Amino acid sequence: MYQCPKEGNIDLQDSQLAPGLPVKACSSCGGAWIPPEDYVTWQRSQIDPDAPISVAVLPLSLSTPFQPADLDNRAALCPDCRSYLVRGRITLKQGAFYVERCPNCNGIWCDAGEWEVLGQLDLQAHINYIFSADWQGQVRELEHVERERQATIDKLGDDIAHRVFELADLLEQHPNGDFGVAYLMRRVDQ
Repeated sequence: MYQCPKEGNIDLQDSQLAPGLPVKACSSCGGAWIPPEDYVTWQRSQIDPDAPISVAVLPLSLSTPFQPADLDNRAALCPDCRSYLVRGRITLKQGAFYVERCPNCNGIWCDAGEWEVLGQLDLQAHINYIFSADWQGQVRELEHVERERQATIDKLGDDIAHRVFELADLLEQHPNGDFGVAYLMRRVDQ
């Protein structure tokens, strides 16, 4: 019998996170253990193996009422092989949460509500991608661009900032766009 990795003394019960995806769920904390073989079988029915994986939705831009579970920060052991679970961080507007995965057997633990957020981020069928340096790097880069964009709006106001964004797009696509950028820089420096 599997026990809840977050509460320890609660037996996990058979449940389902999605059609065709059986899990072991905790009736107390609402978390779910996804056995690796069940996840792989379900995943194969969800994705094209030749399709490239990328950040479909920037987590910081997701508008959701989700709040991380109280036990999200608690270290956990794999209910199957008893290895410590590793954590993949996902940062939302209202804070971060962690999806956990066993480095030994590849089982996955989702705290209450995390599976739904992963769906909104187009990551349910790509959970292992969250743990890759590639995904973490893409997210950091996109978050940097979004923070820079927001800072521009804060400093210039909506109207001028959006005009700057439009002009930047035009100059970026123009073969002599660098001339336009140099012109603007000279004008602003005067």
